[in-house]
Parts: sequence; C-alpha cells; structure tokens
Amino acid sequence: INDNPSQYILKLSGTLKSPKMDFHPPFLMLMPVPLGVQTEAVITIIPQDFIRQSRITAKLPQLELADGTRTCPFSVQFPEGQDIILSSDGTTNELTCRISFRSSKPMSFLGEMLFIDQEEN
Repeated sequence: INDNPSQYILKLSGTLKSPKMDFHPPFLMLMPVPLGVQTEAVITIIPQDFIRQSRITAKLPQLELADGTRTCPFSVQFPEGQDIILSSDGTTNELTCRISFRSSKPMSFLGEMLFIDQEEN
C-alpha cells in the first residue's frame, strides 16, 4: 500500500442491538395476604445485548386509594447486587430481584413495574 498510489475502498457493515432484559417468570402474581402482612416473590432478570456494565433500578407504581391518597405498597431489593457485569466472553450475569408488597388498606393492582438502566433503557 505504501508504494502503490491506488485507492482502496473498505466497506464495513454491522448490526447494533439494543440492550434488553427478559424476566423469569414473565408475569408476577403475589398472593393475597391480611392487611399489614408482607407478601413477596423472587424474579430473575436476564440481561441481553448489553455492551458495557450497567446498573438496574426499578420504577415502582404509585397507587391511588379510594379516599384519594397515593401510596406505593411495593418494595424491590436486589440481594446479590443490581449491576449488570459483562464477562470476558461477552455474556452477562443474571440478577435476582425480590419484590415485596404490604398495605394497611385493602387494595388490588394490575399494572407494570419498570426496570431501567442508568441510560433510561
């Protein structure tokens, strides 16, 4: 190449995959419990196509009670940490998430919890 003034064209192509998370189980149903008693379940978060370390957080829903007050009866814990870590072979670790519910007033809820990384993905 150094002694040859010919031009070379280099074509590159690639695919960019957006990071995503799968959940096991994909739906969560917490058991009914007496008022003031906590119920909980454990889910596994399976990260896919992350290209760098990320920290996962949960946005919990605010619920409006019959009297108009708002409450968040849910709590989320990551007992083994909430960081997605990439290994040298490109795979990521799975995260364990414990979701708890406790309410001093009767209620039911059908909705979504949002799990995001620090870039709002």
